[in-house]
Amino acid sequence: MNRQTGDVRLEDAGNGTWKLVGKLGFTTVSGLLKSTPRSFSANGDIKLDLSGVVRADSAGLALLVEWLRDFERNGRSIEFLNMPGQMQSIARVCGLAEILFDTSAAGTWET
Repeated sequence: MNRQTGDVRLEDAGNGTWKLVGKLGFTTVSGLLKSTPRSFSANGDIKLDLSGVVRADSAGLALLVEWLRDFERNGRSIEFLNMPGQMQSIARVCGLAEILFDTSAAGTWET
């Protein structure tokens, strides 16, 4: 199942992996949060591939934090993979690197 909101879409890649594709920012985050499929947060742990994100801002990181909190509240985990450099930079500046990512995990965080 794919969900598209404006310039961003969330694709079910199977086996608990989802891919975020497009622009992740102030104009798309609200709609994406509202349209997130129930199965995204209801069916166990997932991995979210961010390699398809072509542009992001602090609202995009806020969305990741919201998803992370939702998963933690439900005793599940979400792992963010292949974060683009721009998002990594914003996460570092905002002090979110340690919250969002296990910086020792291979493939999760670029150094």
